[in-house]
Amino acid sequence: MNMDSIDVSKALSPSAGQEEFVRDRFWSKVRRTVGRVPFLDQVLAAYYAAMDPATPARVKALLFAALAYFIMPADLIPDFIVGLGFADDMTVLATVLQSLRPHIKDSHVAKARTALERETAKTG
Repeated sequence: MNMDSIDVSKALSPSAGQEEFVRDRFWSKVRRTVGRVPFLDQVLAAYYAAMDPATPARVKALLFAALAYFIMPADLIPDFIVGLGFADDMTVLATVLQSLRPHIKDSHVAKARTALERETAKTG
């Protein structure tokens, strides 16, 4: 995917643009990173929390912002750098998830585990 095909302004704009950006690109990023991103289960739990209608709007906005950062191919440390590429993504997501931990429900974690198992089986 080249940068010309991505409307980065959607990823960086307020919640509505971030939500659309994440919805459009999330699963393809997950499929490309299965087995390479050790915190993918947390990413998936964040995704399910962000998609949950019961999650407060301000929490969704923060989750979508962190997920958009994870999806963007051009960020502080490019993802293709072995060993470091996802360090910045992990830092952003870990910070957001830690502060929003009460909003990540057991049901989100369970859905994340199921989805990760499904995606791992597809790539395995």
